[in-house]
Amino acid sequence: MSLPKHAQIVVIGGGIVGCSTAYHLARDHKADVLLLEQGKLTSGSTWHAAGLVGQLRSSASVTQVLKRSVELYKTLKDETGLDTGWKMTGCLRLATNEDRWTEYRRLATTAGSFGMEMELLSPAEVKKLWPLMETSDLIGASYLPTDGQASPSDITQSLAKGARMHGANIIEGVTVTGFVMDGKRITAVKTDQGDIACETVVNCGGQWARQIGTMAGINVPLQPVKHQYIITEKIDGLSTDAATIRDPDRLTYFKEEVGGLVMGGYEPNPIAWTTGDVPSDFQFKLFDDDWDHFEQHLTQAIARIPALETAGVRQMINGPESFTPDGNFILGAAPECTNMYVGAGFNAFGIASGGGAGWVLAEWAMRGEAPMDLWVVDIRRFSGMHRDREWVKDRTLEAYGKHYTIGFPHEEYQSGRQRIVSPLYDRLKTRGAVFGSKLGWERPNWFAAGTGASDIYSMGRQNWFGPVGEEHRLVREAVGLFDQSSFAKYEVNGPDAASALNWIAANNVDKPVGRLTYTQMLNSRGGIECDLTVARLADDRFYIVTGTGFRTHDLAWIEEHIPAGANVTLTDVTEEFGTLSLMGPRARDVLQQVTAANVSNAAFPFGHVRTLPIAGAEVRALRVTYVGELGWELHIPLAKTGAVFDALMAAGAPFGLRPVGYRALESLRLEKGYRAWGSDITPNDTPFEAGLGWAVKLKTNTPFMGREALEARAGQPLKKRLMIFTTERDDVVLLGRETILRDGKFAGYLASGGYGYTVGKPIGLGYVRNPDGVSDDYLTSASYELVVANERVKATLHLEPLYDPQAVRVKA
Repeated sequence: MSLPKHAQIVVIGGGIVGCSTAYHLARDHKADVLLLEQGKLTSGSTWHAAGLVGQLRSSASVTQVLKRSVELYKTLKDETGLDTGWKMTGCLRLATNEDRWTEYRRLATTAGSFGMEMELLSPAEVKKLWPLMETSDLIGASYLPTDGQASPSDITQSLAKGARMHGANIIEGVTVTGFVMDGKRITAVKTDQGDIACETVVNCGGQWARQIGTMAGINVPLQPVKHQYIITEKIDGLSTDAATIRDPDRLTYFKEEVGGLVMGGYEPNPIAWTTGDVPSDFQFKLFDDDWDHFEQHLTQAIARIPALETAGVRQMINGPESFTPDGNFILGAAPECTNMYVGAGFNAFGIASGGGAGWVLAEWAMRGEAPMDLWVVDIRRFSGMHRDREWVKDRTLEAYGKHYTIGFPHEEYQSGRQRIVSPLYDRLKTRGAVFGSKLGWERPNWFAAGTGASDIYSMGRQNWFGPVGEEHRLVREAVGLFDQSSFAKYEVNGPDAASALNWIAANNVDKPVGRLTYTQMLNSRGGIECDLTVARLADDRFYIVTGTGFRTHDLAWIEEHIPAGANVTLTDVTEEFGTLSLMGPRARDVLQQVTAANVSNAAFPFGHVRTLPIAGAEVRALRVTYVGELGWELHIPLAKTGAVFDALMAAGAPFGLRPVGYRALESLRLEKGYRAWGSDITPNDTPFEAGLGWAVKLKTNTPFMGREALEARAGQPLKKRLMIFTTERDDVVLLGRETILRDGKFAGYLASGGYGYTVGKPIGLGYVRNPDGVSDDYLTSASYELVVANERVKATLHLEPLYDPQAVRVKA
């Protein structure tokens, strides 16, 4: 087949994700699609994938994506006539210790929150389902009956046939060699057989996606890792519809195949393949069998399924799979290029994800924005540091090794640490800081007070609970100092800066110089894409502050939506400023001692920005708070951060000033009901649903992104509203995803959770949902429970924040 000179969309890669993307583009959008595969379809890693299909993830949206895969695999044969090998066998996850069992009880709650039925089984019930299994060491197992297995190659061929049936063009044996670029836009795909002009490119290159991206200046941070499994001969007594098994305490998995078993695992000492480019001819190829490395899995597997000891091994598969530094796959619009989308790095979940991921990529590429909240898999969660392939390799191997370890709350990675440190790192470390990592930054999570300067993980309250309570009380009663130098910071300059930002922002940012604005930025559905603060420094100059982890995402969102032709410059200045947040009722007393400027309420009101001289530095001071107390964010030229810190600590000594960490910040913000983007507010939620309608300029005539979507819903009852909950018991650990029951019936689930030390109760924020509308009367006319680790706990719903400093002291 000859290569066309033009295609609307070029999909690169003929594995399951590429074929699914082409299928959905052609079926749902009638797009002019060309799929290019350098070898044969499935010849990369799809052909040797194990084929387990699980659906439940910690993200509701990602769970929906995987459920889409299952629904597609069930029906695809009816459309194409090609079998997919789909079998709904159900999946057993085994628990051999109490922490794992608690994890599964929480998982069962999450499943219920996401509309899935997960059963918790006794060892006897497991034995009945799987007679060949040794169950004497089990506490129990979770069972998700709608999970299953499929044939990766068969699904891919069926998707490819479906794509062709709907008009897609699929050509094998074509190697992409580069791109013709016009600035940050691809205008043509270069191949070994000629160039193809196009409007959009979707990079589904699997283990080659990294080097394909590099050709367009795009970073796709994945690492190929050697993954092994065996296929046995037939085993007597093994049912053809046996449930798939995940045995994480033994680091192994199993599925039935042609009367035998597929068995593999995730070892703590994985072996990376190359950090360089993957050879283009590595098609339908495997590595040599490595029985010495695999022995650790074989020993554990025989202990679980004794029949394996005498079973013949038909084949060992030792092939590369693409993994990522955080264990989540990669989807979405590449921030470095205006028209490349990426679907890669599926962490051995490619078959489970393929059907749904193809739908997502098709929607994203055609509409220019994600169809739902996909932040946990969004390529824009990465940053420039992820171009370091050695760092990516080390962190990815650690993530691989955690694949089957117990998911303790708040657990931190250990590899690649101290990548970025603030100027205060050593000062804070000597004061007992226990650090966490966020997008490469070392940040103090809490300060040890005689408990040892390290986290001790558990499923209940962890060793930082007491010290964090002391930090919390310090901020509520006196004053604390947070090092928030990791904040992402941008400057927007130019004659059109005000009008451009006012178009992108939902709130009015076109305020007088010296004012700051808390605002969201909305997508076309009215969902919240960014949540940040905008300070006006001059008529044509603005300073934007957002969360550490959102640095790439928010910068790209703003850049992509600056109106065409606007005279605006957007600059990332994150590393130019350190940030100290001085918070608490005595914050003004401390601040006034280190600056000659007047910081009284009259001279420096809330919601304003001023330049203050402190310790020889010109400091941008933003009077704003995320803890519900009097306070300032002090943005300091980076080299002067240490001097300002020292001056504040000296001046604050009489008031008991101490450094405070991010765990206390989380507790403080929950009490005040402040929202966190990525959990409480997401692209799925509008400001009105989130209780942030006051920050939307809908009553003006000013146009802004998302306005039409919000106006279309105006006057209609809200079908969900973000509410605050506390539990009657104070020993409950809330993490998010706990089910909300209203008069005993499902009403939603928590988005985030923690503990409020001032109110002395666990706190959760979550959306109460009702298709007929969620009014105040509806909310207050019922009793509530939360399902926590599969146990019902009495709860109270609160319409207002739990803590208000004005109610306990006179506002200064």
